[in-house]
Amino acid sequence: MNPFIPDLSIIIAFGVATLVLAITPGPDMAFFISRTVNFGRPHGVAAVAGAITGLLAHTMLAGFGISLLLLAAPTAFFVLKVIGALYLLWLAIEAVRTGGGISLQGNSAKIPTLKQSFIKGVGINLTNPKIILFFVTFLPQFVSERDPNASGKLLFLGLEFLLLSIPVVLSIIWMAQWIGETLTRSPCAQRLLNWSFAAVFATFALTILTLEGKNRF
Repeated sequence: MNPFIPDLSIIIAFGVATLVLAITPGPDMAFFISRTVNFGRPHGVAAVAGAITGLLAHTMLAGFGISLLLLAAPTAFFVLKVIGALYLLWLAIEAVRTGGGISLQGNSAKIPTLKQSFIKGVGINLTNPKIILFFVTFLPQFVSERDPNASGKLLFLGLEFLLLSIPVVLSIIWMAQWIGETLTRSPCAQRLLNWSFAAVFATFALTILTLEGKNRF
């Protein structure tokens, strides 16, 4: 068996954990639905593509140990928390002030490009607290620190996380479009959803600021 492939029991256990994380509400899921409802599935897919790029970055960092270094360097981890919090707070404000949350009344002057949806997808996953915690504190628990092939196995598990997450988020995008079409005639529901998405972004921004930069494994 390839030394860089974890045991089957580990692959299965990690897969279950991945699916649980993928369906857990967070700023990434909120953003995917928001883009899809506001501007259509192409923008939702672009946001997901950006998020996947962010996941690849997290996978590479975990595989080469840089994520672990962040925990060992309080200053670096603090800077990461602040940047992530500011970014998510900006998204929360945008959701309320400009309809960037889930306002369903289209305005062609405010429609972003697919590139902009992609870039925001990258940013929101690079600063996503549940992804950061998952890769920095949870992912390494599936390998032994004394394993000479630990980096390779971390990369394998990171790719497994990516492959299992893609169909989940694409399903969410497909449902989001239907939800958006159903709620088009309800201004009250639009306002409620805008504030709900803003609350999600703001809550996770506060979560980042309160994370403890310490090793959990």
